[in-house]
Amino acid sequence: MIKIDLKDRKILYELDLNSRQSLSKISKKVGLPKNVIKYRIERLKDRGIIKKFYTHIDAYRLGYLSFRLYFSFQYTTPEIENEIINYFINNPNIWRVITIYGRFDLGVTIWVKDNNSFYTFWKKTMEKYGDYFTNETFSACIQSLDYHYSYLLQDDYKKSDRELYELTGGGKITDIDKKYKKILNYVGENARASLREIGEGIDASPPMVNYRLKELQNLGIIQGFRTDIDISKLDYIHIKSDVYLREYKQRNKIIRYIKYNPHMIHISTSSGISDIEFEFHVRNIQQVFDIMSDLVIKFPNIIRKYQYFTIKNVFKIRYMPEI
Repeated sequence: MIKIDLKDRKILYELDLNSRQSLSKISKKVGLPKNVIKYRIERLKDRGIIKKFYTHIDAYRLGYLSFRLYFSFQYTTPEIENEIINYFINNPNIWRVITIYGRFDLGVTIWVKDNNSFYTFWKKTMEKYGDYFTNETFSACIQSLDYHYSYLLQDDYKKSDRELYELTGGGKITDIDKKYKKILNYVGENARASLREIGEGIDASPPMVNYRLKELQNLGIIQGFRTDIDISKLDYIHIKSDVYLREYKQRNKIIRYIKYNPHMIHISTSSGISDIEFEFHVRNIQQVFDIMSDLVIKFPNIIRKYQYFTIKNVFKIRYMPEI
């Protein structure tokens, strides 16, 4: 565990709200000189707390479908497991790769253009590594709601920040040209890059980059600029809870209630697994029990059961296919 003070937490919080914020803006909000903010950000990066700055892109609006896969291993060695993990990491259409403590060992999420593309990927994967999987399942991802890391400020955060950061996949499909795609490809994992850096990377002028970034936001393709934080260094763990409902029609009421919990960082909907999927950043498992117990009391006879597992490592997070 690395101890950080309240000022560092505020910096991390602001960078998670919008990682493209200028040092001047962060300086005013945190109450430190601009040069100190710059120093502290670099120190957070050097200590491995800030892993990267990434862009949350709604690839559904670019015509992609999303599928999530879970695998349990058998007959593997650490070397074989690493080979399998790298196989998924190196696939340009994979946008999330996680290892798990629980009923599965590995979770993967992929963008595809159609069902045939998914089947081709599935067939190739099973031919290559199927003997090492004792249990595998997949589901179509329908909706994704992401929330800021409000727990960084404990009780000193604005509830409106959580209202503003509901990210939902889907909506109207938008056709964009190659230059727009190049921008998305560049800022996907370099969200804090300057307009000049992006322009040099895609051969465009800074004013044109600025215009196109704003346009991508207006179109709802870019939904936010965030910060990838190694929460383990701050003594937090990442827990996913699958919730099964007795009354599905109460689902939206449950979401509206739980989204204000500062430890809630993700809510998703998929076909074929559970009715709601929650993800939390917490200090310990007991916090998850307390959150879920409160939910059961608040909505009696509505939640049938819930299961949880711990997300051990996040190896890849990228919100659109690599171009």
